[in-house]
Amino acid sequence: MPLVTIKGIEGVFSSEQKAKIIEAITDTMVSVEGEKMRPVTWVLFEEVKSGDWGIGGNAITAEQVKKIQSGEADSL
Repeated sequence: MPLVTIKGIEGVFSSEQKAKIIEAITDTMVSVEGEKMRPVTWVLFEEVKSGDWGIGGNAITAEQVKKIQSGEADSL
């Protein structure tokens, strides 16, 4: 019974996007472990408060990630 945990910054992904991510991760796991494992393949999407996530010593916010998603910024 695999359990895959995904962490993301709160407010970055919509409910629909999180559902798509969960479905895609499940499909990927099943492609490796076999279809019979689908009912026992767990995917957990955990959200971290904006600003409580750091990269390279810098706190990252949902707003910064959304600027990258929209093309307003190239990177953090």
